[in-house]
Amino acid sequence: MQGNLSIDHYFKGEFVTNYLTLKQKLRQIKALVFDWDGVFNNGQKNIEGHSGFSEVDSMGVNMLRFSHYLLNKQAPLTAIITGENNQLAFSFAQREHFNAVYYKMANKETALLHFCKQHGFSPAEVLFVFDDVLDLSAARLAAIKCMVGRTANPLLLQYAKDNRAADYITRFDGSNYAVREVCELMMALGNNYYSVMDHRTRFSDVYQAYLSERNSAKTVHYTADKNEIVQA
Repeated sequence: MQGNLSIDHYFKGEFVTNYLTLKQKLRQIKALVFDWDGVFNNGQKNIEGHSGFSEVDSMGVNMLRFSHYLLNKQAPLTAIITGENNQLAFSFAQREHFNAVYYKMANKETALLHFCKQHGFSPAEVLFVFDDVLDLSAARLAAIKCMVGRTANPLLLQYAKDNRAADYITRFDGSNYAVREVCELMMALGNNYYSVMDHRTRFSDVYQAYLSERNSAKTVHYTADKNEIVQA
């Protein structure tokens, strides 16, 4: 890693899969997919059923997308798959120009497969960040599975490990910027963290080209209607 930074020195989550293997898998990634509740937040909702996000995580996602752009000459596809109708998730996705939001999805595997089919790639080219039971069917399909760690559910974490549904379990939970942890880890594995930071802090022409491409994406909303996924 640039600057002689050590992966195992800076990242204290659990590597279920060796990070050298993850480094190889990262080269095949074309899409970043996130659960919402318990990932971008602690899972608590307000009276309207909404749960928020942190700008700390938002910046991490943007930098990871730029990291991918530097490595692959194009921005990754992005999606949120959530079981709820959450207006703050919609607002975040539109502001950050995600490609898709899937909501009210009881079967997240179906949503992931739909997203892949819509854009012409496979789950073996997806990085998925998740935290709970409803996510496991999709997690098993993804190439890189990053699970948010929580001390409250040790049996769930063990189940995910035993069933090959997690490659990395974060040290921090959703209320303490687990998404940022995942994003910085992936940039470290991509060996271009310092380059990402240099371009961003200078607001370089390369970063501006990435931003223009990112901002051209239009967010499409999907939901489940009986057994079918439909555009909302």
